[in-house]
Amino acid sequence: MRTVKKVKIGVIGGTGLESLFEGVETVNVGTPYGFSHGIQIGELNGKRIAFLPRHGQKHEFPPHKVNYRANIYALHKIGVERIIATNAVGAINLDFKPGDLVVPHDLIDFTKHRQQTFYDHAPVKHIDFTEPYCPEIRGVLIEVARNFSNVHEKAIYVCTEGPRFETPAEIRMFRILGCDVVGMTGVPEAVLARELGICYATLCFV
Repeated sequence: MRTVKKVKIGVIGGTGLESLFEGVETVNVGTPYGFSHGIQIGELNGKRIAFLPRHGQKHEFPPHKVNYRANIYALHKIGVERIIATNAVGAINLDFKPGDLVVPHDLIDFTKHRQQTFYDHAPVKHIDFTEPYCPEIRGVLIEVARNFSNVHEKAIYVCTEGPRFETPAEIRMFRILGCDVVGMTGVPEAVLARELGICYATLCFV
């Protein structure tokens, strides 16, 4: 990979956000886990931003086939210290309506076959995951989101394997467990970011 000027802020775009920037520099970053999706480097409000479309430029990778380790490692490799992610979600909490914005504070993982860690070999490491999402970034997202839509400032996000949607029985189970929204891409992104010391939070659209 040719030398890329360090970029401290990363945005991971989900469904509907495959092309945040147009006509900007795109880099492909090699990692020990394969190549990431093409990362677009551009400027937004005077800040250099690294934008990574989670599902690929043409939305060609379903949630269970996204190379999460390569994506997060690539952002880390080019200097990203803070990641703002976006997720399209379904509502479990009946108070959450289509069009609402949600800034989760906690998560539950119901994925099944994903590579969850960079620490597959010795020395064994266990990260603290008491707060899965960065409170500083969450605060900024909440403040800004209030200007655009009804925003839920706390929520539990449950991540399923996909690509199928959930059954009615699964949704009832998640509601009993206290989950508010359901998506297919929030894990292992948040976990991998924490392992690399990257601040991470997400803005969800119901």
